[in-house]
Amino acid sequence: MRLVADHVKVIVPATAGNLGPGFDALGMALGVFDEVEVRALASSDVIIEIEGEGSETLARDESHLVVRALREALDRVGASQVGLQIRATNRIPHGKGLGSSAAAVVAGISAARAMIAEPEALDEAEALRIATAFEGHPDNAAPAIYGGGTVAWVEADGAHASPLTLFTGIETAVLIPGSTLPTKEARAVLPPQVPHTHAAFNVGRAALLVNALASRPQDLLAATEDKLHQPYRADLMAPAVEMMRLLRDRGLAAVVSGAGPSVLVLGADLADAGLADGAPEWAEGVGNESWACVHTVGAVPGARARRL
Repeated sequence: MRLVADHVKVIVPATAGNLGPGFDALGMALGVFDEVEVRALASSDVIIEIEGEGSETLARDESHLVVRALREALDRVGASQVGLQIRATNRIPHGKGLGSSAAAVVAGISAARAMIAEPEALDEAEALRIATAFEGHPDNAAPAIYGGGTVAWVEADGAHASPLTLFTGIETAVLIPGSTLPTKEARAVLPPQVPHTHAAFNVGRAALLVNALASRPQDLLAATEDKLHQPYRADLMAPAVEMMRLLRDRGLAAVVSGAGPSVLVLGADLADAGLADGAPEWAEGVGNESWACVHTVGAVPGARARRL
């Protein structure tokens, strides 16, 4: 496979996994975006500039997720490896349950797709398989690739996803605390087995959620209940649990976003409920945290790449 573009730019959204009951399966793209610009170099150098999130902590060598994912994608289609100059503008918060690692992986794959002569060789389905191999679960990678809401699952040949139908006027609001929680820690407290009654509960709620997102927003509060992961993680993210309960007591469909500790709200007219962009005064001090809110109206597109 030939490389036909040496300069590309990718925009990729933040995502929320699980959406409450759909553990490792349901996900939603959110209105916060990372931008990654990639140039192919004739040398073997890897040059990385990072602005924003992770600028003080992320690697600037071959171990960077964007580089690793891009190289894996090129290998999958038999394309030549090249040196890379990468400029990343990171707006997706890290360690907050907003899919920052999935965004980096999808950005690398999308950049590779834009660089090769036959981009269909790295279509959405193949991109999801590659991304899930990095992530270990597809619920963030799927909406990062397809946009909107998605349901994803894994079979012997890898991950698959299907876009969800979303009701007109769907909105999301994400309340982001100052604290962080590594995904590895959040997954480590989950038990290897759960009661059959809890599994049955979540199956019903996940099915209801798909229907609620499509046409019955009045069912979102009931549809976002969960017994499989949020209760087990509660001690790790007490402020998020306090915020979630406060919002649910107000009738708002609030869940932990991914592995936390951010809180996602699904619904309509969320600004009228005090969930506009910014730092809501009512949220100050909930769980002894400072909270920022990101409010998005309508479905968010997935990763977009273009040649420069």
